[in-house]
Amino acid sequence: MLEVRDLRYKYPDGHEALRGVSLSVGEGEKVAIVGANGSGKSTLLLHIAGAVGVQSGRITFKGHEGSEILREKVGLTFQNADDEILMPSVIEDVAFSLVASGTPPRSAHERAGEILAALGISHLSSRPPHRLSGGEKRLVTFAGILASNPEILALDEPTAGLDPKARRRVINFLRETEKAVILATHDLDMALDVCGRAVILSGGEISAKGELPELFKDESILEASGLELPLRYQ
Repeated sequence: MLEVRDLRYKYPDGHEALRGVSLSVGEGEKVAIVGANGSGKSTLLLHIAGAVGVQSGRITFKGHEGSEILREKVGLTFQNADDEILMPSVIEDVAFSLVASGTPPRSAHERAGEILAALGISHLSSRPPHRLSGGEKRLVTFAGILASNPEILALDEPTAGLDPKARRRVINFLRETEKAVILATHDLDMALDVCGRAVILSGGEISAKGELPELFKDESILEASGLELPLRYQ
């Protein structure tokens, strides 16, 4: 469904953030992208979601190329939830993309309410987003991308700042969804719970890739990329 081929990206200061990255994601597949800070995870997600233009290489969705189709088909959450929250109430924020695309406000709010209920945060619907905790904001941004019904969820550290109960709620949702998921995270235990395979980035390159859980049981591979064994294997 999604194909990334020999993707390369250099920032204006000359730093080469991606150096020939290639990967594919099939229909409904769940793939983890892991690596130490600065390995290129977030930059790769920005490309996959069409938020950054391709300098070198190619990204296609079902054979079609270009940032526009990626922005339409891929729902992206950022590391900082404050970058995504715009509206005065949670329900309005979650419904925003639907209203913007022409859905009648009443129908958009009904759909937003269903998503908030599925995530267990209906009680936040009338709250102003700036009054939420960091974890609550993250769940709201997650609900916001689900409202636009993308075919791929590209999630950058989706459980950062969540308490154990909320973290488990997100994990369960991701396990059950039929959508394809690309999960960039430091949380290897969550990746094991959600994903069937993983790609390890190091210095902008793929240093290893393989099926889970086997890949994350290899301490030497993880250590070489600045990672530690998941807690369940320590």
